[in-house]
Amino acid sequence: MIYPQTMLTVADNSGAKKIMCIRVLGGNKKYAKVGDSIIGVVKEAIPNMPIKRSDVIRAIIVRTKKKLFVVKTECILDLMIMQR
Repeated sequence: MIYPQTMLTVADNSGAKKIMCIRVLGGNKKYAKVGDSIIGVVKEAIPNMPIKRSDVIRAIIVRTKKKLFVVKTECILDLMIMQR
């Protein structure tokens, strides 16, 4: 769960090393999970890259320590059939 003010490690080659979450996007959410979008500010950056310290960026959460809750596919198919 990613709350505002959480420090995050970046997992891409944009030039940012660490960002701080300042807002969770997508309605009135209090925290972000895997696949959610956030707005963050760069706290550490690699020199000579396009993204600099204090830039405001959008990011997507791709990995967390907490395990994902996986729903069985059989249940999903049953729910889809019942809605039709």
